[in-house]
Amino acid sequence: MNSRFESVWFGSEQYNYDIVKKFAIMAMVWGLLGMSAGVYIASELAWPFLNFDIAEITFGRLRPVHTSLVIFGFGGSALLGTSYYVVQRTCQARLWGGKWLPEFTFWGWQLSIGIGVVLYMMGYTQAREYAEFVWPVDLGILVTWVAYATVFFMTIRKRSQPHIYVALWFYLAFILGTAVLHIFNNLAVPVAWNSFESYSLFSGVQDAMTQWWYGHNAVGTILTIAFLGMMYYFLPKQAERPIYSYRLSIVHFWALTFLYMWVGGHHLLWTSLPDWVGSVASAFSILLLLPSWGGMINGIMTLSGAWEKLRSDPIMLFM
Repeated sequence: MNSRFESVWFGSEQYNYDIVKKFAIMAMVWGLLGMSAGVYIASELAWPFLNFDIAEITFGRLRPVHTSLVIFGFGGSALLGTSYYVVQRTCQARLWGGKWLPEFTFWGWQLSIGIGVVLYMMGYTQAREYAEFVWPVDLGILVTWVAYATVFFMTIRKRSQPHIYVALWFYLAFILGTAVLHIFNNLAVPVAWNSFESYSLFSGVQDAMTQWWYGHNAVGTILTIAFLGMMYYFLPKQAERPIYSYRLSIVHFWALTFLYMWVGGHHLLWTSLPDWVGSVASAFSILLLLPSWGGMINGIMTLSGAWEKLRSDPIMLFM
């Protein structure tokens, strides 16, 4: 095997690992900043003098900084980076879009998060849980997300393997679900083109229902479904064992993605939300036990025979 072939096959020319490393680094940076902000605002609750009468570092302004940096900065960067890694490895294809489009998704995501949290500290927010970014930042995230989805889908389309591995199913649900949630929950009318202020397209109980449909499912699509995609790739790989039941993983996927979208209404029980909506949300919340246990069983049983790795493999410890 000549050196040129080895370079192409094993080196960076086959897969784009550079963009994965960048997202991994920023995940750690945002994680450190976001968790530090969380510790500081928790300290402010115990010792209020820590706000030093400076508006920009009061609890009300730093709290969305904490949640956004941890969920979207840390979690989002980790998920975009690992999804780029997993889609290349399982499809045996380099990321679509050359160098510039994946780079655009990286810088678009980081700038949106950075600008958004600076505006929080300046007092600009939509006052919507987990969706506090003002409308220009929301548009920036939307453009970035469309580019990200394009890179991911087109990479799958040009795959050299006929099978689409189950981890990619979870990432696909994450991409589509997050797009739908972000668009509909952030439908708003700006006060002016040069103003950060806007009014939601919804009002009253419809506005509350839309917000908690988003709020709960942001947790579902980003912090649950997407991280399960990560688990289904890295857990068997590090354990050096196949998934305990591939059929169960498919059932797990469809049950989770179907049930999760219905449960946001349980945040609004005993309000003006129609009773039937709250009842459906509560019933489906209980039914979520089934896919939750299915995924847990699949993960635990995959580790059967490889428990010693939990003492030595750092990736397994994080899983």
